[in-house]
Amino acid sequence: MIRIEKVTKKFGSFVAVDDLSVTIERGEFFGFLGPNGAGKTTTIKMIAGLFTPTSGRILLDGHDTVKEPLEAKKALAYIPDQPFLYDKLTGREFLYFVGGLYKMEKDRLKEEINRLIGHFEIGEWVDKRTEDYSQGMRQRITIAAGLLHDPKAIVIDEPMVGLDPRSARIVKDTLKQKSREGTAVFMSTHSLQIAEELCDRIGIIKNGRLIFADTLDKLQAYKQQYDGKFESVFLELTK
Repeated sequence: MIRIEKVTKKFGSFVAVDDLSVTIERGEFFGFLGPNGAGKTTTIKMIAGLFTPTSGRILLDGHDTVKEPLEAKKALAYIPDQPFLYDKLTGREFLYFVGGLYKMEKDRLKEEINRLIGHFEIGEWVDKRTEDYSQGMRQRITIAAGLLHDPKAIVIDEPMVGLDPRSARIVKDTLKQKSREGTAVFMSTHSLQIAEELCDRIGIIKNGRLIFADTLDKLQAYKQQYDGKFESVFLELTK
């Protein structure tokens, strides 16, 4: 579903991502971890089509993000770590705006918006301007907007930033359910606990190179070589 094939990204002489290859299949929940500056955000922006790879290619549902950008983006929901909303729009207006970008049929769009308002428990706020939203409410509206068109892949960066426990539970359950329904989920996070809780497979990047990529079961076995803690494995791999 998401295929990253020998991708390198350079900014001048600086190599931000170095010969990265990884595939996330339909229904797989992939956690993407690494220290600050490792190349996580650069990778995500290339998947989303915001950066162009220096070499290699990225395919979304079989569509090259450079050669077929519109077809690739139709398959994708990109949810950044800092949600961007139009402050003078209400949450409901923003959802209609996003649905219009995907050319969703009007009746279907209305039905999906009403369903997502209930699912994310945002009915009390959805008709207020987004400039008045908390970080957590902005995050919920952004995720709801990303799910409107029933994407085949979700790329999400630090999804729990600013969320209270109730909001975090809703987001976790939503992402896990989407993966069960066959959506490929690519999640970047600094939270080892969230990665272990949600992911089927975990990748760790350091200095632009993928240094670990394996299933959660394999990770559990690997942890036993240390003190049984994922934190110890992560620190050893990235030191």
